[in-house]
Amino acid sequence: MGETMACLYNGCMSAKTHAPTVHAPPTRTRRSAPAARPPREAARPPQVLKHLRIVSLALNLPGPAALMRLHAMGARCTKIEPPAGDPMARYSPQAYADLHEGVKVQTLDLKTEPGCTALDKLLATTDVLLTSFRPSALQRLGLDASALAQRLPALCSVRIVGDAGERAELPGHDLTYLAEQGLITGTDLPATLYADMAGSQQAVEAVLQCALHRAATPAQAPAHGLHLTVGLAQAAAYLALPRRWALTAPRAVIGGAHAGYQVYACRDGRVAIAALEPHFGACLCKAVGLPVEAGEITRALTQPAARQHIANFMAGLSRTEVEKLARLYDLPLHVLGD
Repeated sequence: MGETMACLYNGCMSAKTHAPTVHAPPTRTRRSAPAARPPREAARPPQVLKHLRIVSLALNLPGPAALMRLHAMGARCTKIEPPAGDPMARYSPQAYADLHEGVKVQTLDLKTEPGCTALDKLLATTDVLLTSFRPSALQRLGLDASALAQRLPALCSVRIVGDAGERAELPGHDLTYLAEQGLITGTDLPATLYADMAGSQQAVEAVLQCALHRAATPAQAPAHGLHLTVGLAQAAAYLALPRRWALTAPRAVIGGAHAGYQVYACRDGRVAIAALEPHFGACLCKAVGLPVEAGEITRALTQPAARQHIANFMAGLSRTEVEKLARLYDLPLHVLGD
């Protein structure tokens, strides 16, 4: 099936050759969400971890973000904070509230013997311990893998560190790990905390590995906890893989070479278009009046002239008109303000 026929099959254009106006009645009910509005919350995940007990000593963002996801899957989560509390509560009370919804928060001073004793008592009935201390701090607290294996052999642990390799003791944060991977542009700060959030997801994966490990251990067999490390530097490196593969290089298809994968200016804002697949590309060409022969969609949209044509077309439309165009042609796009 040619690219134009594929586009017809997907219902993005009619068999007529004349271009309909932007103001034609919409044929789809999909609407672009306002830029500032978060996506609608998905249905509650299955409570597959309802029998898993997790204790977290991790502060700031990666650990609590992991705990938030794990709680959403049903895990029984307890967070231990020092007497001074979690700095996130001061940085952003709203973020702290969201991260700890449904999580039991308890204060213990682990610099004192009573605090350490209380933690050990809690860990005796815990399945997974989540931490974000440097290895040397874990050793001082007796919470490193070897100490836990001797004292609490059934306990699993997931350690979030800056770097999972030889640089685990070096200080760093989300910004430095992104910079190391070439993910910082100029002097602008990133739009979000990519390494922290990617690290939190990898910590969730590690906890799931621990749960599977426990489930696979026969009931009569001696329990041996699994001890895993998640490095934020490695999380940033994972996010940088498309860059390493040159997928986002300046002349790559999704690095700027494809006219259907761009951000264009419109009359009262901007529009992000992601018409990357040939059938979406064909719909885009039809919508903007760019003549393209069947089977030549991708080649045509990687020509500089196509980008200029689309830029000129979008510059004459308002955001409302762009959204109508998206509904009419089933285009994957999103409008943004100035």
